[in-house]
Amino acid sequence: MIASKIKDKKDIVSNIERLKAALASADAIVIGAGAGLSTAAGFTYSGERFEKNFSDFGEKYGFHDMYAGGFYPYDTLEEHWAYWSRYILVNRYMDPPKPVYQQLFDLVKDKNYFVITTNVDHCFQKAGFDKKRLFYTQGDYGLFQCSVPCHNKTYDNGDAIRRMVEDQRDMRIPTELIPRCPVCGRPMTMNLRSDDTFVEDEGWHAACRRYENFLNGCNGAAVYLELGVGYNTPGIIKYPFWSMTAKNSRATYVCINDGEAFCPAQIGKRSLCVNADIGEVLSSL
Repeated sequence: MIASKIKDKKDIVSNIERLKAALASADAIVIGAGAGLSTAAGFTYSGERFEKNFSDFGEKYGFHDMYAGGFYPYDTLEEHWAYWSRYILVNRYMDPPKPVYQQLFDLVKDKNYFVITTNVDHCFQKAGFDKKRLFYTQGDYGLFQCSVPCHNKTYDNGDAIRRMVEDQRDMRIPTELIPRCPVCGRPMTMNLRSDDTFVEDEGWHAACRRYENFLNGCNGAAVYLELGVGYNTPGIIKYPFWSMTAKNSRATYVCINDGEAFCPAQIGKRSLCVNADIGEVLSSL
């Protein structure tokens, strides 16, 4: 591996100019987005956002960030859904504080692009990205599925989530609002990939096919733009981007990730690794 230690302002400016040139001449742009992109947009899970929305849960149960709250073993489904309905409302149905996704959209909206993301917060569509150019590999906070699952279908949850938030009292929702599978009657859960019960519905497979077809056409001057991808699931975006860049002599790999931007030495000459805030880089572009 080679890590790009770009901290000097002149180096950052130079790489941004190189990135501008690569994007301008690209036949295709493949965007791979991880949690760091939403973090740059202000979707943080501790601190002020946590205190504003979950201070009562934190005080009662002893956790101090939203992730910990999502894994807490609540005694009842009424408590579980009181927490998760708030979590989904603020992280799926509200806009992030910073316009990072809009800046990214403005950069590529008139270009031949496709997005693959492990994020489940719907920020791409809210910013204006074409739904048919998006592949959400890990699910969507806005969808329910059967917890078993007894069938291969997902359900929009916007109305149900808002009602849970509005009607909850003392960190519990009314029992009648617990979402249940319309087929088997068991509790529903979020459509999030955490184990082998994750439902890959018809829409998921259609998006996967569109992504694969797009990649098959990336034989020319392609830019693989990786934004905020860590090492939780590198096999989805990072490793494939490295591999596709290595196989295409006209491709450019770009990694923007504050403190974690690097690439293999084999593609180093055709890579741009920028250790800087994603929002600041997009603003510069």
